[in-house]
Amino acid sequence: MQEKYLFEYAVIRVVPRVEREEFMNVGVVVYCAKQKFLNVIFKLDEQRLNAFCPELDISALKENLESFERICRGGNGSGAIGNLDLPSRFRWLTAVRSTVLQTSRPHPGFCDDPAETLKNLHHQLVC
Repeated sequence: MQEKYLFEYAVIRVVPRVEREEFMNVGVVVYCAKQKFLNVIFKLDEQRLNAFCPELDISALKENLESFERICRGGNGSGAIGNLDLPSRFRWLTAVRSTVLQTSRPHPGFCDDPAETLKNLHHQLVC
């Protein structure tokens, strides 16, 4: 029987007007310590985002989401946060913040394959 791995995930969401607390899910970040896995998938539906908040700067949003990818990858070009260990990077990415780009609180679970779990969660929560 294949071993199940403890993982954590958070949903990435766009909150254009923080005071209104309305948001749109755009991605998911998954961390699995045993598998040394930290990755993110995001998808911006620009038409939907423009309908949701016409004044939203989509290019700035894309840049910020791409920084999530760089931090998950770590190493050169990922900045100071990207040079931290995996748990610290995940905790930084999922820290509570009051900005346009936020994450949900982390949620735990068990999985066989964290990469497949990331795809499934993205499909369930974003697409």
